[in-house]
Amino acid sequence: MSLQPNKILGAVLAVAVVAFAIDFVSDQIFAKQEPTAPGYVVDMKAAPAVAATDAPAPAAAQADPKAAAASAATDVAPIADRLKTADAAAGEKTAKVCTACHSFANTGDNKVGPGLWEVVNRKPGSHEGFKYSQGMTTFGESHTWDYATLDVYLTNPKAEVPGNKMAFAGLKKPEDRANVIAYLRSLSANPAPMP
Repeated sequence: MSLQPNKILGAVLAVAVVAFAIDFVSDQIFAKQEPTAPGYVVDMKAAPAVAATDAPAPAAAQADPKAAAASAATDVAPIADRLKTADAAAGEKTAKVCTACHSFANTGDNKVGPGLWEVVNRKPGSHEGFKYSQGMTTFGESHTWDYATLDVYLTNPKAEVPGNKMAFAGLKKPEDRANVIAYLRSLSANPAPMP
């Protein structure tokens, strides 16, 4: 008579006993203790009124990211005013993250994204040799990369031009956008006039 089935059954039982022991010990070490009273109570009757700036966006703005961006931009000085104090050197530093996808060289080379030499006042979706998304091509039919359009686009590229290829989330700080736009303006043999 073979003892092989008994050895297998013994091994299975030993594993089960060890698993149960580990479970029991871990429950003792990491025991979850329910609190006897809540940590804090929020008294909604005594809550202060919500300030206008903290109020949720209107339903239309929640449904339309462009409307939300436009309503958020109302507290920001116009790009023409911000460009008066913009620092192109600081914009060059901020734009370093863009070099992963864009070339700033006057050769006009394309990378993952189109070359950005002389981008200010250029028609979107028109840089030679770059295959643009349909969203950017359509956007270019009615827009120019003027200062205001660049400012809105750099805030949230996906909201401004849905379906574009750019994976960049945007520059949330208005001064960063102004600095980058001042730097982009400098990327030209004949920089565009200031607004």
